[in-house]
Amino acid sequence: MPKFILSLVFFFAIISLSAQRFNASLPNYEAYKAFKGKPLSDKFSNIESVKIVYDLKKQKMYYFNSSLIAHHYDFVTSYLGYDKEVEIFNSENYSNTEKNRDYLLGNLNHIKGTEKWIFELAASDRMPVPVIENFYNLVLKSSFIGPDLKFYLNNPEKMEWFQQNKFKIPCVKSDYIFNDISYQEVVSGSNVGILKQYKIKDLETTKPNADEIIILDGTPDILPDVRGIIVNELQTPLSHLVLLGKNRKIPIMAYTTVFKDNNIKRLISKKVELKIEIDTFYIKETTKKINEKTVSKKKQLIIDNSITDLVDLNSIPKKGINSIGSKAQNLAYLIAISKDIEKDTPFKTPEAPHAIPFYFYTEHIQKKSISPLINELLAYPHKDSTVWINQQLKKIREAIKKEPINPELIENLNQTFKNAAFKNFRFRSSTNAEDLDDFNGAGLYDSKTGILGDSTKTFEKAIKQVWASVWNEGSYNERELFGIDQRTIAMGVLVHRSFTDELANGVIITQNIFRKKFPGITVNIQKGENSVVKPEKGEICEQFTAYYLMPEKTADEDFNVDYTSNSNLNNNEPLLSRKEMIRLNFVSQKIESQMNRYWKKNRLNPVDIEFKIVGENRDLYIKQVRPFNE
Repeated sequence: MPKFILSLVFFFAIISLSAQRFNASLPNYEAYKAFKGKPLSDKFSNIESVKIVYDLKKQKMYYFNSSLIAHHYDFVTSYLGYDKEVEIFNSENYSNTEKNRDYLLGNLNHIKGTEKWIFELAASDRMPVPVIENFYNLVLKSSFIGPDLKFYLNNPEKMEWFQQNKFKIPCVKSDYIFNDISYQEVVSGSNVGILKQYKIKDLETTKPNADEIIILDGTPDILPDVRGIIVNELQTPLSHLVLLGKNRKIPIMAYTTVFKDNNIKRLISKKVELKIEIDTFYIKETTKKINEKTVSKKKQLIIDNSITDLVDLNSIPKKGINSIGSKAQNLAYLIAISKDIEKDTPFKTPEAPHAIPFYFYTEHIQKKSISPLINELLAYPHKDSTVWINQQLKKIREAIKKEPINPELIENLNQTFKNAAFKNFRFRSSTNAEDLDDFNGAGLYDSKTGILGDSTKTFEKAIKQVWASVWNEGSYNERELFGIDQRTIAMGVLVHRSFTDELANGVIITQNIFRKKFPGITVNIQKGENSVVKPEKGEICEQFTAYYLMPEKTADEDFNVDYTSNSNLNNNEPLLSRKEMIRLNFVSQKIESQMNRYWKKNRLNPVDIEFKIVGENRDLYIKQVRPFNE
């Protein structure tokens, strides 16, 4: 009886706490649990959070219910009698002094399933070090957490203070959080399918059924045609797996301990429903019907073979997308934009930019050793035979690489580049089936380097390797999945100088992908030539969002950076200076605006930009832009 009464009292105490909107302390985890909510930003998956306000005038601490009250401003206006506009609130309470502040604002974050507790300020908060330390100690005294509490260095300013040994409180960088993340939403959504498990190497000879949700022991190079995917490796948000998954609109998640999860093991070979959300996932056996995919009419692509000469991209070609491909056409637009904003904030584009038109690819594949192989593949009725199709694709690629190229093209290239300042040139795919609104094509085709006058890395070899990638397993299968008529695919080749001295490379999305209806850009960047979109196992890139909190305030001191991760190839130190980040933000916004005009969009759509930092002067090169398919 006493145990029952004690349990009842405890139950009603928790219910009472849940009904409360705020409290002056957090005596235990149950109190935290009653107030916890999702962070405003989705930059980390398995985080729960409670918002904190300290009233400087009344010297009172408030932990408030973060599920019921979304913002600090909402709390102070509804419960503390604050009556100023939100712009004034932001200006005064995120400033670099305590003088004009009414409040100290923060978040108490917990990594689920661990004993890691993180005290975090908004990345836009300019709170001085002594005030941060005072705030930290106030949280320490009024909560149950004790020495497990760490302060998170989420922007360059705080990291610089840490390097200067200004903090006397325990501080952590993103790796402290990232190392304990076991779950990551890659593409949210839900689907029904048969749960199956494969090894990556199995996919070389086995084709999963289209009604399956599959578990993989790594990241696939080729995305199978399935209902959903679970991988055991965390992904960079702008990797090819993510971009292709968003294009497919299938749920994808990373779950590092998936092979140890007994609940999932019991569901293998059963029909399940998988639901993926930002901070959690659900998977259960179901009797729901697996909806069949509708087979749409084959999409015909346009091929214009009327252009029979090398195209100089320093001038914008008319309707070039139909004769040189979208990637080359978009680079011509980028070159024009760089000239337009040169006086404001200059950026460079790859030198010696030219395009080899579709004409030469079309001419090449009509040869007797190539054309019958393509016809045989496209006429083959047994599309489920992975082994035969892959063997046939390999035969096509080998035939393309074996046949000699039109000598006039090579002579034209040699003449065009004979006086160039560079000898190494990059040959990149530019098809009529990539970088489009409805077909991203990320990572499907190959890029190769050719060296002027070299007997091994010849221009001819590089071009034929790029042409052959039209018939890669991944590119062929992706076009099949999207109903593209394979007979209407054509490959142009974008040619420009190759970079041998890049210090860093990265991708920008011109929106804050972690927080809806909030300003900013999202940047992934990695040291040297190491890939951001297809990182090696164990590599973590630098990732951040950057923004101005108020659009009318765009001075350098108003610029904010919020780190999600730092590069483990750079000792978790920033790869870019603050000045370089500001420049990136400005350039990317200009590119977004002007590219939407070139594409004749009636509203501003986000774009996906690839960039490099090159040479001793750390020049900013923009090498590619395409629509961002959400």
